[in-house]
Amino acid sequence: MTDRLKSGRAALISAAVAVVLVGAAILVPRVTGEDVRVNWPPLHADWDPRIGWMTIPAVLIGVLLVVGLPRLVAASSWRRTLLIGYAGVWLWTMAVAMTEGPHGLARVFDVVDRPGEYVYDAQRVDAILPMLRTFIDHIPMDSVDNWRTHVAGHPPGALLFFVLVDRLGITDPFWIGVVVVTIGSTAIVAVLHTLKVLGSEKLARAALPWIVLAPVAVYMGVNGDAVFTAVAAWGLCLLAVATCVPRHRVSAGIGAGLLLGLCVYLSYGLVLLGILALAVLWLGRSWRALPWALGGALAVAAVFTALGFAWWEAYPVLRERYYDGIASERAYSYWVWADVAAWTFTVGLAVWAAFPRGVAALRGAFDRRLVLADQRAQETSDVAPCDDAAASPRDRTVLAGLAAAAMLTILVATLSGMSKAEVERIWMPFTIWVVALPLLLPRRWHRPLLASQVVIALLVQQLLLTRW
Repeated sequence: MTDRLKSGRAALISAAVAVVLVGAAILVPRVTGEDVRVNWPPLHADWDPRIGWMTIPAVLIGVLLVVGLPRLVAASSWRRTLLIGYAGVWLWTMAVAMTEGPHGLARVFDVVDRPGEYVYDAQRVDAILPMLRTFIDHIPMDSVDNWRTHVAGHPPGALLFFVLVDRLGITDPFWIGVVVVTIGSTAIVAVLHTLKVLGSEKLARAALPWIVLAPVAVYMGVNGDAVFTAVAAWGLCLLAVATCVPRHRVSAGIGAGLLLGLCVYLSYGLVLLGILALAVLWLGRSWRALPWALGGALAVAAVFTALGFAWWEAYPVLRERYYDGIASERAYSYWVWADVAAWTFTVGLAVWAAFPRGVAALRGAFDRRLVLADQRAQETSDVAPCDDAAASPRDRTVLAGLAAAAMLTILVATLSGMSKAEVERIWMPFTIWVVALPLLLPRRWHRPLLASQVVIALLVQQLLLTRW
């Protein structure tokens, strides 16, 4: 069997595994009659087909991005490429959300329809310092005037963001959504710059369409985790700069620590970003930035603690609240694997198809003989990541290494039992480092696979009413 046939067969088998996993996650609750505590398992959504005239612009924008992005990026300067990436994510996220009109973006931020979200509690905060000092007291379900679901489930950094938005006078749900999209969309700039610093500019350019068109766009505009994703991406970007650019080691290292430390106060689960941070240091081939990053992270912890919020005291209380609520009714035996099925809706089958290539790339990183063999194979094969000029072992290692670290993070998260459902939003800070992996697949597959990402996003948006 030729290398080309082996590659295609492995990709198809991997994608088929994803289809079976998703199918099982959909069918098992229906066959067994088990209530897994979401309306359309494995997604936190309702079956609600609705196609209106606003679907047409979204389809047209998706087609234009699939066809035009690779060509536009190839002809642009690096700075313009970053701008194109940001504009592409913003446009596509808005286009998907607006298939339902303004309500599609505003729904989750409406305090009347969704009092369990951040905005409701943010508008109840009178003073920030007393809120921080008493934050833990209001986490338990049976506490007087307890925090609603999302605020109780996160450290106060998440609430502080929406308090800031409220204090700026942005109270209309639609414009809150615009703020979230605008900030969340900057994550692509951070990811692209990270790929450039750790790998090459050509790798980053080629990754752009995959990040823009990933199905995770369905969720990037309609929940606070989009902001967390951007903060995390910029923290890891600064860590890459600190690792690879000696003159910026101190400033970028401290900045990375401040942002990654802040992430831990945005979401408890983002402590797992430590895995991706270690991957960045490994790929950058230097650990000298680590002390500066740790110093920045500890400074954030010191400030929050001094203001009255102790993370390590809050987390056990949160666990009690978590299991006092719906989590106790969501069976671990189902969600430990169904989480991954739900996550598949955010990355598409294209990423699953690329997993075998990712594994091969990592093997090559640890075996020089495999690297040399791969280089010889590239001379006679059309199977190349990115494009001919960017098909270097280093680029493949960077792409696969970051994706592997993100997948390990996801594995730890689902095994922990603290991620039972809703991972389509919870795992976005990790997902963004995986979605460009299909670059490792044959070039002739790229456009059809990019189109499949658009189709998945539109199908999820139009057939399901997500809770985000």
